[in-house]
Amino acid sequence: MNANADMTVASELSREFIAFACGLGVLRFGEFKTKAGRLSPYFFNAGLFSDGASLSRLSDFYARRIVAAGVKFDVLFGPAYKGIPLAAGAAMALAGLGRNTPYAYNRKEAKDHGEGGTLVGAPLKGRVLIIDDVISAGTSVRESVDLIRDAGATPAAVVIALDRQERGQSTLSAVQEVEQNYGIPVISVASLTDLVDYLSGHPELEHKLAAVREYRARYGID
Repeated sequence: MNANADMTVASELSREFIAFACGLGVLRFGEFKTKAGRLSPYFFNAGLFSDGASLSRLSDFYARRIVAAGVKFDVLFGPAYKGIPLAAGAAMALAGLGRNTPYAYNRKEAKDHGEGGTLVGAPLKGRVLIIDDVISAGTSVRESVDLIRDAGATPAAVVIALDRQERGQSTLSAVQEVEQNYGIPVISVASLTDLVDYLSGHPELEHKLAAVREYRARYGID
């Protein structure tokens, strides 16, 4: 798929995804304190994709975005804990699109019996695609990259649901820091820019727009 086609599909997916997340209350508006201590006018809680239907739909968004991005990979990896159902769901959704993909995940603590170790599922080999919900401080990605490399495999990219496009401790966002530090792309189903565009086109939500724009102007990346 060429770059223009990828952008078109990604734009359509982002609009669908934001409408879906708003409809479920996974993406909500108000005043929320972030890990950085900032008061955000919106909050994305992927833990609310908590039934079979919503997880199936979420997995479909991940799978379609992965296909649209054209990223080359051999195995999906879901970091504990939120990444585990995401990797499993994406693997099933990709199989439904005709791509049967092995997946793996890690435990927080190693087992000393049975198969032992911290890794569960398919062997990590070749190019490994990391799946998570968001990137905040990048800790989960760093741990995942270390596990993948220790297994002799290569991290290919990271796929997340929402990129907040928000500065971290520097002028870069957490996503940009991951891309810079590990030399791998981060692919998002939707971003803050997509959210602003979506709010702008829905009169019933436009009263949320000023606060989101103000927050982006204050904390957003260039």
